[in-house]
Amino acid sequence: MASVDPALEREVWARANGTCEYCRMPQACDVLRFQVDHIVARKHGGSTEPSNTALACYACNAFKGPNIAGIDPVSKQVVQLFHPRRDHWGDHFEWHGALLVGRTPSGRATIAVLQINLPQRVAVRRQLIAEGAFRTA
Repeated sequence: MASVDPALEREVWARANGTCEYCRMPQACDVLRFQVDHIVARKHGGSTEPSNTALACYACNAFKGPNIAGIDPVSKQVVQLFHPRRDHWGDHFEWHGALLVGRTPSGRATIAVLQINLPQRVAVRRQLIAEGAFRTA
């Protein structure tokens, strides 16, 4: 990704409070620097402005790539991925311990595409929860 205007980057970081807007991992708990994600990729006509940007951990951003849709594992239908500027996180996701569960087709598809529940990612969250460094409430 090309560099983002420093003022926009500061705005994205402040709005997200230094937390991935997809998996809710805090930057303080991750060794890789978080990135400004284009929610709708530029290759799909997405702009570099506050309404189309989100803070994403490296893993979420890498797995999301330019995707704007995914397949809901329950209905097998193609659905739009979670959009952090338009959708409310709690409407689409809930925590079951260290496991993130989708409450909607969009939530389930987002978890699948971003591979949020890969065993190593769940293990890291489980350890951080035990240490009190990661909150699921």
